[in-house]
Amino acid sequence: RGSGGKAVDYARIEREVGAATAGIERTAHAGRLSRLDIDEPKIVVGRVPHTRVGRYAQTYYTLAGAVAVERSVYRPDDVRNGKVVDTVSLRAGVVADGWLPQTARAMAHHVQRSTPREAEDSAAEVGRLPYSRSSFDRVTHAVGELYSERNHEIEDALITTYEAPAEARSVSVGLDRVATPMIEPRPRPSGRPRANAPKRPITVAWRMAWVATVTLHDQHGDARHTIRYGAMPSDGATSLLEGVAGDVQELLRQHPRLKVALLSDGAHDLVELLAVNVGRRLECEVTQVVDFWHLVEKLAAAAPLLDGDPKARMARWRMRLLNVEYAAIDILHELRTSDREEVQVGEARPVHEAITYLANHHSRMNYAKVRAAGLPIGSGNVEATCKTLVQVRMKRAGSRWNESTGCHVLQLRALAVSDRWSEAMELTLRPLRKSVRVAA
Repeated sequence: RGSGGKAVDYARIEREVGAATAGIERTAHAGRLSRLDIDEPKIVVGRVPHTRVGRYAQTYYTLAGAVAVERSVYRPDDVRNGKVVDTVSLRAGVVADGWLPQTARAMAHHVQRSTPREAEDSAAEVGRLPYSRSSFDRVTHAVGELYSERNHEIEDALITTYEAPAEARSVSVGLDRVATPMIEPRPRPSGRPRANAPKRPITVAWRMAWVATVTLHDQHGDARHTIRYGAMPSDGATSLLEGVAGDVQELLRQHPRLKVALLSDGAHDLVELLAVNVGRRLECEVTQVVDFWHLVEKLAAAAPLLDGDPKARMARWRMRLLNVEYAAIDILHELRTSDREEVQVGEARPVHEAITYLANHHSRMNYAKVRAAGLPIGSGNVEATCKTLVQVRMKRAGSRWNESTGCHVLQLRALAVSDRWSEAMELTLRPLRKSVRVAA
């Protein structure tokens, strides 16, 4: 094809070479898998004896496509009509109904980033994982269920082996929430149902999912690495923060000199949840901070209603907040004596709202002291996590979730965006691999 100096459709050649190589790969897998088969009257899996009940072909799914392997199947002796097993799947750690472990985790990684339909299209374009969108969906939830069953154990193992950045001097815990479209059952209307009415009517309701972060900071309070966590609305923030507090305790055990900060916006429940479920669990000094930028937004809305240049006033307020201890109290006094508290802009009262915000949280707004200690003053890490963890993936047009499917995708995505995917998948799938021996 390349002779004569003509232009060549090399994309076609790439596809042809890829297809041929995939055929070689499938043949290699078929040979390797067949060697994992044991054809004996009895075997022992763990301590449970099994008896052979037949020999049948099974389809296994690889990165390059499906292969068929004939193998013996066994049934446990101590369970009447128990589930049959085969030594190929047991020894290889196959996921669900024939998915090889690397194939399953690759498919799950695709779906935590995008929809199963997009995962199918992307896989077809690169010539790997030639499976349908329903397969991508089914395998992802199989992997997510395996992780969910042992997530506390896996997270404990992950944080124990976690290597904090060498420049880390402090650790912050952030908490926030973000609206998520959830499927909920809807009561049937009274009377005879209309033609083609759904058997199980549903509605889509927006509920608050929870997002938390553990961030390591350098001596200037700049973030170096963030571990991200998520929980569905029904799970609540308490159990999420219990796991987060455990991770922080492990980090402090490994690095006792780390300073600790708790960060959130000024919502009372967020402040209280962090104080109770994290601050009180740690046996060290904890600094709780209300996000600097949320305060700046409140003050920026109030400044135009006061006498003088609002830009100059905001610049002065920001400099004082960042460099003068207890500046929040001085600004609170300035707002109270401005005689503008009841002035309305539309339906809002910006000065009143700023006064209320400062009055409720001024003890957590000593930003000059916090900065001098090398601690962060902004909750940007958890705000960004709301976007990357939930909004980008779970609030796409037409998306809606139930608790189990949403939990699987949310937890898998949290692992991926925290750079913990490979270690977590190894811990998740390793228990599927089982040794088998021939019975005496």
